[in-house]
Amino acid sequence: MIKSLKVRKEEYIVDCTYFSSSEFDTMKIAAELSNELCGGEIIALKGGLGMGKTCFVKGLANGLGFSGDVTSPTFAIVNEYIGGRLDLFHFDMYRITGWDDLNSTGYFEYLDAGGIVAIEWSENIEGALQNEKVIIVEIERVSDNERKISISGGDKK
Repeated sequence: MIKSLKVRKEEYIVDCTYFSSSEFDTMKIAAELSNELCGGEIIALKGGLGMGKTCFVKGLANGLGFSGDVTSPTFAIVNEYIGGRLDLFHFDMYRITGWDDLNSTGYFEYLDAGGIVAIEWSENIEGALQNEKVIIVEIERVSDNERKISISGGDKK
């Protein structure tokens, strides 16, 4: 069941838990979140292999109005989805092991682009996630077909 997001935009506080039983549900949850974004947010995705992180980003892209293919940037490191309400920059930080690696991705330049930055394997760059607009999306396996999606953050007081 999908419930409405409770977002206080002026403070960027999000705190919701969802249960998804399909890729469609996961994409719908992400699309709902995308409606609340205004640019400059960082979506820090956490979860193991096969949990649905890329599926979540597909929902963000669709919700922002991007109509092209959305794929995992595993080997490219970053995919750009341009042409929606806001640009979406989709990173995969799985192989990033330090500041030099992170700098080589262009990550910091994308933060200044005014779009949305979505990061798979954000655990690998936690030290760089000090922005007050960071929204953490944690995806956990409940069963083979069900995921628990916890969305929180934005408030770095």
